[in-house]
Amino acid sequence: MVVSKISRKLGMLVHICCSVDSHFFLQKLHQQFPHEHLIGFFYDPNIHPYSEYQLRLLDVQRSCQKLGIPLHIGEYDYKGWLEAVRGLENEPEKGKRCYVCFDNRLEKTALKALELGEKVITTTLLTSPKKSIESLQKSLEQIVGTYGLEMVAPDFRKGGGTSEQFLMAKEARLYHQDYCGCLFALQVQREQQHRLQDELCSPCPFQVLPSSIEERIALYKKVMQCEEQMTPFRLRREKFLNYRLQRAWVKNSCKEVVPSFFLFYSVLKREYIKGKVEFIDGGKGYFSKEEVYLLSLAYFNELTQSTYLNVKEMLRKPPPIEIEIACRQALIGSVVLSLSPIIIVDEIQLEPYEIYAISKTYQDIRENLVLIG
Repeated sequence: MVVSKISRKLGMLVHICCSVDSHFFLQKLHQQFPHEHLIGFFYDPNIHPYSEYQLRLLDVQRSCQKLGIPLHIGEYDYKGWLEAVRGLENEPEKGKRCYVCFDNRLEKTALKALELGEKVITTTLLTSPKKSIESLQKSLEQIVGTYGLEMVAPDFRKGGGTSEQFLMAKEARLYHQDYCGCLFALQVQREQQHRLQDELCSPCPFQVLPSSIEERIALYKKVMQCEEQMTPFRLRREKFLNYRLQRAWVKNSCKEVVPSFFLFYSVLKREYIKGKVEFIDGGKGYFSKEEVYLLSLAYFNELTQSTYLNVKEMLRKPPPIEIEIACRQALIGSVVLSLSPIIIVDEIQLEPYEIYAISKTYQDIRENLVLIG
C-alpha cells in the first residue's frame, strides 16, 4: 500500500468509478483508516452512453446510502473527455488512453478536494482488476504533487480481495457492468466477443428493449423501492434470444415508402425482397416470400386492444415489447418462438411490395426481480 504522509485529520475524498468497486473499497478503507471521514466523488465522463452513466450513478448512490457515505457528483463532461483522449482511440486496455483517463478523473478529484477543503485523495479504480495499480499510483503521485495534496493507494486486491469484492457486490445485489465504460474499449470487447454493441442501440422513438440499459435502470429503481419498503426479493439471471431491428422499410407497387411497423423478432433471411400479397384473410395479408405477414392496423388494434389511429402514430408511440410479442403469439399460435416477419401497415393491398430490413438476433442475459413470499 502506498500512503503519503497525512498531516491532519480531515475528510478523505474518494473518487468513485462504480458501485462494485466502491462498495468493497470504501469498507476496506474505513477498516484501514477508522478515524478518517470518507467522502465520495463520482466523476466519470468516460462512461458512454449517457444512460449507462445514469445507471452506474444510480447504483453508486444506492451503495453510498447503504454505507452512510456522503456523495458529491461531478459534471458529465463527455466532450471534454473525448478531447483529452483524442488520438488514443485505438490504444488497448491498460494503454496510453487509460493513463490519460486516470489523469483526467484524478485531476478533477484533486480540484474537488481543494474546493471542499480536504487534503487527502484516493480512487476506487485501485480495486478494479482491469486497471494497473502501478499506473494509478503514478498518476496519483503526480496529481497530489501538483496540487499540494496527500494520497493513499492501498492494494485491496491481494489475499483474495477480488473474490471478496465480487461476493460482497453479489450479496448487496449491485449492478455488475461488463465493460469499463469507455466507448473505445467497448467496441474492441464486443468485436472480440462477436456480440452486437447493443449498448449503443437506441430505438427511435424511445422504447424500452429487453436487456437494454433503460430496462436495467427501471429494474434497479424497483430494487431500491423494495429495499426502502423492506420487501424481500432476489435477482435472477435469465438466458434468452434478444433482437434488434436496425433499419427497415416497405414500398408499394408505386415505389412509394409506406408507413410500416415491424414487430419484435421479425427476421428476413435476405435484407431485401420483392414479392406480393397473395391473399388477405380478415386483416392478415400473406406475402409470397420469407413467410412474411402484413397486418392491417385495424387487425393489430383488435388483437392487442390498442387504439392507434394510424401507423405513423404507432411509430411515434410504439407499444411495449410485451404487447408486440403477445400479438405475434396470438397471430402465429406456435409453441416455439416465431421469427417470421410481421409488418403492420394502415391498409393491405393485393399488390407487389418491396421489403427491406436489417436485424440481429443473438443470445443474451437479463436480470429479473423476483419477490419472495
